[in-house]
Amino acid sequence: MTGISRRDVIRTGAVGAAMLGSSAFASPLDGPRQLPAHLDKGVFAAAVKELRAVVGAEWVFADPESTLPYAKSFTPDPRHEHVPSGAVAPASVEEVQAILKIANKYKLPLWTVSTGKNMGYGCATPASSGQMILDLKRMNRIIEIDAELGTALVEPGVTYQDLRDYLDEHNLPFWLDVPTVGPIVSPLGNTLERGVGYTPYGDHFFMQCGMEVVLADGTVVRTGMGSVKNSTTWQAFKWGYGPYIDGIFTQSNFGVVTKLGFWLMPKPPAFKPFMVRHNEMGDVAKIVDAMRPFRMNNLIPNVVLMMGAAYQIAMFHRREELWDKPESIPDDVVRDFAKKHGLGMWNTYFALYGTDEIIAAVEPIVRRAFEASGGEVLTEKEMGGNLWFEHHKNLMSGQLTLEEKGIMRWRGGGMCCFAPVAPAKGVETQQQTELAKEILGKYGFDYSVAYAIGGRELHHLIFIQYDKEDPVEEKKADDCIREMVTRFGERGWASYRTGVNTMDLVAKQYGEANRALNARLKQALDPNHILSPGKQGIA
Repeated sequence: MTGISRRDVIRTGAVGAAMLGSSAFASPLDGPRQLPAHLDKGVFAAAVKELRAVVGAEWVFADPESTLPYAKSFTPDPRHEHVPSGAVAPASVEEVQAILKIANKYKLPLWTVSTGKNMGYGCATPASSGQMILDLKRMNRIIEIDAELGTALVEPGVTYQDLRDYLDEHNLPFWLDVPTVGPIVSPLGNTLERGVGYTPYGDHFFMQCGMEVVLADGTVVRTGMGSVKNSTTWQAFKWGYGPYIDGIFTQSNFGVVTKLGFWLMPKPPAFKPFMVRHNEMGDVAKIVDAMRPFRMNNLIPNVVLMMGAAYQIAMFHRREELWDKPESIPDDVVRDFAKKHGLGMWNTYFALYGTDEIIAAVEPIVRRAFEASGGEVLTEKEMGGNLWFEHHKNLMSGQLTLEEKGIMRWRGGGMCCFAPVAPAKGVETQQQTELAKEILGKYGFDYSVAYAIGGRELHHLIFIQYDKEDPVEEKKADDCIREMVTRFGERGWASYRTGVNTMDLVAKQYGEANRALNARLKQALDPNHILSPGKQGIA
């Protein structure tokens, strides 16, 4: 990752392309671009001409050089199956409607992104080659912040950094709930992928309230209370009247979401972060069983992160500092390095929120439970200044950080995430850990993971880090994640979210009835199948 914008690459030409690592896109094609299989060059050129008339020539990218940034991904694509044909960037709902009209006319598939920073899952690359990226980054207005209700209404291109700057500028007493690379990603995009953050408002879709959606035929729909004339409760009441439809526009390709409402967390009077350090890999079951009651009864109200040592180390260090052999790093090597930096094999981060009196009452209860599990309960008093503690303290108080991008430099710039879900039960956590270590070890990859513990479930975030420049390593990474998806799925642990390279594979695990229903909805809402074909396995 370089921090160079797409527009910068377009301006700097070949030099900019080299800085973004164009060798990662080697393919038999004429650069990082592939036309839709059913469109010849003449038809595609005609579509591009009409798109340029809508948004302006500078906002249509349809040659190998300008398309390069949209083809960049950290996930494996050894068969070049996720190569876009180009990109178009509208600035308004009206331009989105005009683009969809053109796409229907030419049967041009469009892959929708907000900021295109879906790291670990494919960034902006499409589920199948030839799709044109519908890039909504120019639609970047913060439409409204209600300072009394603590609600927000934003467009797709708004980032968490934009929101933070707005709240600071207007001195509003609200916290954001951010994913790990918050400054550069979109609240709208993250919510539609049902992402999570690390404050009590960590379930982003649960905190969502109202959408504006452009359907494939150009119809604009406002969900919830948004369709009521003169409504003042669009961002205050989620459900509206009749069937609740917001959910069908998450992790789907049924429409283009152009506005999203959500709730902001009031800044609490007091906040106290904790880290619990366990020194043995086998302690994983005890940690989950100790944490579950506190999450269920909301004494610990935020999404808890239980971080494996290798993942933590990768944030600020490189693999060669620990291990110079191709096989997986042994646990004892990881443990020794972690200990030098104040870390255990598992480092569990949570916080208490409210008033000083509330925190003082709850803290002794929490301490007893985690000390009984064999953990060391640590606070800012013991860990202040520790890089990892400060990082998680910031996440749990809604602060913005890009430090976790460091994990992509662990082993040559390649990284993809497998995210199976399971009940928050220690025995299943132990079984998942053992299965993941077995599969990763088979391919020579390190067990670099985080568990996110929700109310009753946990997400096992397994990061496959590999050398993106090495075709052999890329093929191994692709084989590894496919084996993980398959074998975890056989145990009932399907992924809740996945990258473009495994969307169809994961969708099959949810059964034919589920897929058939999605197909019927798709046919009704998008009969020409122009919107993000293949997303979540929905053609």
